[in-house]
Amino acid sequence: MWNDVVDYREFYETPTGEMARHLIRRRIRSLWPDLHGLELLGLGYAIPYLRQFHEAARVFAFMPLTQGVVHWPSEERSRVALVDETELPLPTFSVDRVLLVHCLENSDYLRDMLNEVWRILKGEGRLVIVVPNRRGVWARLERTPFGFGHPYSQGQISRLLREHSFTPLRTSQALFVPPTHSRALLRTAPAWERIGQRISPHFAGVHLVEASKQVYAVRPLRAAERRRMAWPLPQVVRPTPASRQS
Repeated sequence: MWNDVVDYREFYETPTGEMARHLIRRRIRSLWPDLHGLELLGLGYAIPYLRQFHEAARVFAFMPLTQGVVHWPSEERSRVALVDETELPLPTFSVDRVLLVHCLENSDYLRDMLNEVWRILKGEGRLVIVVPNRRGVWARLERTPFGFGHPYSQGQISRLLREHSFTPLRTSQALFVPPTHSRALLRTAPAWERIGQRISPHFAGVHLVEASKQVYAVRPLRAAERRRMAWPLPQVVRPTPASRQS
């Protein structure tokens, strides 16, 4: 089962994983070409895609409890924490960008997690989700982490985001080359990407969706928040002696 941090790390050390990282990273960068002065959080197993944002003011990562955690970057003080994805240890309106990779399709607490992402994002904040495409070959084969969890169509992701007060802005696709161990086929991956983007974007391995935060939306309280609220008791007006005589 591809839900352990060691499995993810080992996959990205293989030729197939290196190819996937390169192709997806290019698409993420096309959505976010410049994060100068902004704070970026990677949630899930996003660290293979974070190093490229060297211009950001701060780059750090959270990994869910069920996944485990690794030290990153290897040559520096770690910028990764193990967290409960339903209670992110950040103040409200504190992050400019959130990148979700190997997260949405594997979460057992999807709604609470998206509510937390909404909470920590600033008013002008943006979210990018990388998720397996249910029509793609990568979601059908279990030889990579993209073959586990719940894959999504583009329409399903858009509806899910709108239900949690996000507005989808742009979409992109990656991984048109089949998941293979053949080095000869891996060398042709850039050509597969160019052709796939033009003639068959619906059959990519992954969807990338950028969304903004709907700050005007009225969000329902979670059950825990409702329990914490103190509702005022109705006031009882007691009759006075004068009112009894009348």
